[in-house]
Amino acid sequence: MDLVSVLYDATDDFPKRETYSLTDRMRRAAVSIPSNIAEGQAHFSRREFRHFLRHSCGSLAELGTQIRMKWAEF
Repeated sequence: MDLVSVLYDATDDFPKRETYSLTDRMRRAAVSIPSNIAEGQAHFSRREFRHFLRHSCGSLAELGTQIRMKWAEF
């Protein structure tokens, strides 16, 4: 949840031309991480929880790639 807050603050300073591209994708990926963890816990099954944790890891990898792409611009 802290990552989501930090990312929203950081992306507020991105150029307006990126609002509907990189900014939006990064925010959705960041929100997806804790959302998938919460959804997996709600299923009360270890197997399904692991499934949603894998989705969270995928979103984290996606966000990491997007951060590296943005960092390369500087």
